Amino acid sequence: MMNRRKVRETVLQALYAFELSGDTRDVPLKMIIAPQVEADDKVFAEKLYLRTIERHEELDAEITKRLANWDLTRLALIDKIVLRMALTELIEFPDIPTKVSINEAIEIAKKFSTGKSGMFVNGILDSACQDLVKEGRINKTGRGLIDTSTRKNS
Repeated sequence: MMNRRKVRETVLQALYAFELSGDTRDVPLKMIIAPQVEADDKVFAEKLYLRTIERHEELDAEITKRLANWDLTRLALIDKIVLRMALTELIEFPDIPTKVSINEAIEIAKKFSTGKSGMFVNGILDSACQDLVKEGRINKTGRGLIDTSTRKNS
């Protein structure tokens, strides 16, 4: 089994290639994810990749809500993809704690984007996470999977 961060980084590369190439979504899946991700992690990688693509309009709307005096088209492409991936994880993966998804996104943004990207990604995702929990769109189950500070008030 690969380190999940390496899997996420590979998915980031595939999504970046998809955005820039104009190819079908299957090309980066076969050319980037398939050869680099071990069998144990393929389901996670493929679901993260495909669901991020399928939900991109919804994800972009969530990001846009939180951009004060800024336009989505002006965002660095890497930052936008990292945010989309993290939001997909928050919504689509009930077994991954919200803190893990956010922290992984911050670290990946710091590694692959600008020096300020980590703080930017953190701010957007923290705000989005709080709202998505209130709306009931983040459904984590099990002990320790959702931070009590972002839990819906009962």
